[in-house]
Order: sequence, then structure tokens, then C-alpha cells
Amino acid sequence: MSLARLFALIQYPLPHHLLSRLVGRLADCRVPWLKNALIRAFIRQFEVDMDEAAESDPTAYATFNDFFTRALEEDARPLGEGVVSPADGTLSQFGPIEAGQLMQAKGHRFSAMELLGGDGEAARRYLGGSFATVYLSPSDYHRVHMPIGGTLTSMVYVPGRLFSVNAATTHHVPNLFARNERLVCHFDTEHGPMVMVLVGAMIVAAIETVWAGQVTPLSGEVQRIRFDTPVRLEKGEEMGRFKLGSTVVMAFAEPVDFDGLAPEQKVRMGQSLGALKYS
Repeated sequence: MSLARLFALIQYPLPHHLLSRLVGRLADCRVPWLKNALIRAFIRQFEVDMDEAAESDPTAYATFNDFFTRALEEDARPLGEGVVSPADGTLSQFGPIEAGQLMQAKGHRFSAMELLGGDGEAARRYLGGSFATVYLSPSDYHRVHMPIGGTLTSMVYVPGRLFSVNAATTHHVPNLFARNERLVCHFDTEHGPMVMVLVGAMIVAAIETVWAGQVTPLSGEVQRIRFDTPVRLEKGEEMGRFKLGSTVVMAFAEPVDFDGLAPEQKVRMGQSLGALKYS
């Protein structure tokens, strides 16, 4: 048995939510010596480039979570053409949505309907469209931005497990992104519907959005929230953030012409991923 498969298997019996909330409490600790020690150790371990941060002094952050979700200098991530990456990370998979299925990893697919919390009507909007998945490792910048401009129409909280979402787990846990806790954000755009799914993961203490603040953890039931007052976000604007690493899955009703990309390549927020074919 490979180490990757063993790593995936040992996660099944773990108390995912308990571990994540305990780590979340530690990450929100405001004791100066402790939070500074955590931040400095993290910077050393993951070789974090503080020169591009809006606040480059590690001790200036009130908590580890504040450091982890730090803002960047204004011009640190210029915007490319067409659809851009919503985050720094690894472009784990991308391509067409075929028969309502998205690629998770080689040999593993999952359904758009399950990803969207069992909403078959919403899933049908993306038949013939495209998707892209960006994995944010612990060392990455952890704010999530708009790949194109759009107006928020509804938000759905879907409870679930909190498996790790790194490469080892995505290759060995079926339906991973449709099993984990997630936040489904539906947008109207000039190119038709777009959905961004912020997927929780092991030791991710919370997910935040710019319009609702912290939205997880919530109850153990699917919660659907509609917005009567439009929330308009332009391309490149921040839409949310993860308190510790995770994954963004985005889907477009129109197909995207992904140009010169390969699965598992590193991307940066604002980097062009391709063009909507019918735009």
C-alpha cells in the first residue's frame, strides 16, 4: 500500500470537525509570544515571501489567522485577460463538464449536482460548460478573488466531512469535493451563470465571504440564502478567504478555452487561465 493511500485511509475515522475547531482556536490566539512563535515558524517552514505582503512585519498581526489571511501589496497580482485564477495555488484539474461530471483526479469524477448540494436545476445550467479547480496549499496566499465580474444571486452552505484536499487525498477519496463541507456561491455574469465553490478541509477553521463574514461552521443542514440586494463584484475583487488551506472549484455555463495549461501546474491569483469561447 502506498503512503498516499495510507494517508487517505487513516483520515476516515478521524474527528475532522473537532480537530479543525481546536486548530482554529489556536490560530485565533492573541497571546503575543505564542502567536508570534507560530507565525515565525510557519514563515520558516513554508518560505513565505513577506516582501509582497501589505504588512511585512510578522509581529504586527493580531493572530495567526490574521497573518494567514494577510493582504498583498496592491500591485502584487496584476490581472490577465479572460478568465483569471481566483487564487494562488495549484491548478489541479480543469476542462469540460461532461454528462454533468467534473474531473477530481485521474480515474475519479464527481457530479456537479452533488457538488452543488443536490441542486439538479442549478447543475443543469453547467451542462456543456467548463470547470477549473485550484488547490491552495498552506504556503499560498489565502484570499479568493473573482475570475470574472459577476453579481451574487444566492449562497448555499453544504455540511460535510473535512478530509484533507491535497493531491494524495484527491487521488484516493472518491467524491472528495462533494463530501466535504463547502460554500456554494452562485453568480450571474455577462457570460451566463457562474458558480464558485469554496471547499473546506482538514484544520480549515472557517470560510469567510466579503458580503457575509464568517459562514462556517453552521448547522448540520443545507442552508440556502438568497440576496435581494445585489452584491456586485468585479473581476479580481476579493470574494472570500480560507482560514488555513483548501480548494476552490469554479464552473461556467459557457465553455472556456483553457490555453497552454496542464493539470497540477502552479498558478497565481490574476493569471489568465483562458477565454470564454462565446464571449
